[in-house]
Amino acid sequence: MAVLDSIRNFLRPAMPAEPEIIVPAPPSEYSIRPLTPDHLAEVLRLNIRCFRNGDNYTKHTFEYLLNEPRTLSYRVSCDTGEMVGFAVVMINENGAAHLTTIGVAPEHRRRGIAARLLAHIEMAIRARGISTLLLEVRVGNEVAQRLYNDAGYTIAQRINKYYNNGEDCYLMMKAVI
Repeated sequence: MAVLDSIRNFLRPAMPAEPEIIVPAPPSEYSIRPLTPDHLAEVLRLNIRCFRNGDNYTKHTFEYLLNEPRTLSYRVSCDTGEMVGFAVVMINENGAAHLTTIGVAPEHRRRGIAARLLAHIEMAIRARGISTLLLEVRVGNEVAQRLYNDAGYTIAQRINKYYNNGEDCYLMMKAVI
């Protein structure tokens, strides 16, 4: 039984034990820098806080993504140096990129951080000659949909039962060149 529990814990993302009380952070200056394997522990902690509904990535997934040569990954830090946001983009062989995850710490939301990070990603892939950026977003996540719509993304398709809990997603895309 202990072996099965070990396997489950390896494959299942960590879940927070109790609800988090969110207190808005003081105003800050933000900077975008590369996210590297050296930041693994910090991004894992932030990932759990950003995706409390269970869609957070496992340590194994982040280790893979942060070491994969076809991945671009970025972190947003506030003026204290704390990581308050992150994003990971995979470059596909077909000339498109896939935004696999983007998250902002709850206490730093509604400050334009995700929009700024998205624009940074678009600039980075454009510089590499990538013409299209794809992403998935929960049908019920209207805040994220508004972010993507405002940035020029359009819904290309609805995918049924995409998420672990059976919720549908929208596949959204944007031509970035």
